[in-house]
Amino acid sequence: MSSLHSTRVRRRRLGVAAAAVGLFATLLTAGPAVATPDPGDGQAKEKISSSQAAEVTSAIQNGEIPGVDEIVHSSNISHLANVPKDLIKGTNSDLAFQGKYAFSGNYDGFRIFDISNPKSPKTVAQVLCPGSQNDISVSGDLLFLSTDSSRSDNSCNSTSQSATEKSSWEGMKIFDISDKRNPKYVAAVETACGSHTHTLVPERKDVYVYVSSYSPSASFPDCQPPHDGISIIKVPRKSPEKAAVVNFPVLFPEGGNPGAPTNPGVSATTGCHDITVLPSKDLAAGACMGDGILFDIKDPERPRVIDQVQDNVNFAFWHSATFNQEANKVVFTDELGGGGAATCNAEIGPNRGADGIYDIVGKGDKRKLVFRSYYKIPRYQADTENCVAHNGSLIPVKGRDIMVQSWYQGGVSVWDFTNSSKPKEIAYFERGPISAETMVGGGTWSSYYYNGYIYSNDMVKGFDVLKLDDRLTDPAKRVRMSELNVQTQPDYFDRSGH
Repeated sequence: MSSLHSTRVRRRRLGVAAAAVGLFATLLTAGPAVATPDPGDGQAKEKISSSQAAEVTSAIQNGEIPGVDEIVHSSNISHLANVPKDLIKGTNSDLAFQGKYAFSGNYDGFRIFDISNPKSPKTVAQVLCPGSQNDISVSGDLLFLSTDSSRSDNSCNSTSQSATEKSSWEGMKIFDISDKRNPKYVAAVETACGSHTHTLVPERKDVYVYVSSYSPSASFPDCQPPHDGISIIKVPRKSPEKAAVVNFPVLFPEGGNPGAPTNPGVSATTGCHDITVLPSKDLAAGACMGDGILFDIKDPERPRVIDQVQDNVNFAFWHSATFNQEANKVVFTDELGGGGAATCNAEIGPNRGADGIYDIVGKGDKRKLVFRSYYKIPRYQADTENCVAHNGSLIPVKGRDIMVQSWYQGGVSVWDFTNSSKPKEIAYFERGPISAETMVGGGTWSSYYYNGYIYSNDMVKGFDVLKLDDRLTDPAKRVRMSELNVQTQPDYFDRSGH
């Protein structure tokens, strides 16, 4: 295993303060629409104090953190490519993969890359279809896009409109991508409170979509409290225009975490933020604001909760989940500060805004989530850098639990949690702050391992390709996938179907 970059130790000394069918538009000359970040995935742009700015400047000059936009990384990672934003100017979001293609979500639409040569990704198509977050997944000839900002209608020409208006629309959009150069918008399904994220549960003839959304209000006609479950959409592959909501299972019949004042600093549970499924094991893990849940999805239309856990000391917002390959662990992320705050610093410490590693113990419906430890990147970031645990994926190595993960402006971290109680970083890549004077939201939203490379979607800087060369992770290069949606975790070592 290669050694880490020497700035890791130096940065320990940096003590920063707290801190339905619509119109399809392929981008030609159209300008971008403005998308407003939603709670839980917000950004910030604000001045910090003069003393904080001076400390950031001093830390850069002393080599304790990288300079503005400077790239640093461990010696076992190579930066192969960066593709800046082009015609779509909004915030980059999630990624999905199929064959030689990568699909990049953006608050203003999505972009398709040909990654057959990872050193030189080529743009295949850019699609203007505003509606944050535009969380993205693919299955066969279908592409799925989440809309979680209130729009005037379900078309790609819609404009922002208040959720207090009954005519406003939020939900799932479905595209036909049989021709990657000319995606066609074929269907839309409105869902209660929109679709912040979504997760596919593919069947042979159908695709089930678990839609996560939250933050209801009595003033929102289509997002009424209580909102204690998820929308399940059934999409017939051959007739996607018939897609419809088939169930809204209540996951929190007792209401979930009440949040403040009972649990100060913790989000009240009013739905889920993200769900990860492991179809080979009929399991799902839900990151649901103030709760983490484990549930059975043997019947995909009727998921059953097996266990529910809370962490009212260190977790503020349960954001996402990742199973290990053996399905005896789950990594939950805490998005402290909504993704818009500087939380990777001495003031916040190592246990907040971190990953929580849980073992799954027991069998069947008696399985329980048992907390083991926290993991957080070991490099302090500046007060001008939004940094917190965000989206990542497994790196498929038999006999080990290793994942790559995004930390916004904290960059990309590769870490090993084979020992649930003693996780450790083995590689990293990051850029210095976007600004030394102002908090500007940015950094990597998603970092995923696919067919031998790490692909990262930076909200501001664009699409990055990294190569990891390490004796611990090199066996993963032999694992090849035909399709990857990280929230629909594959059995990497089941060769049937790949």
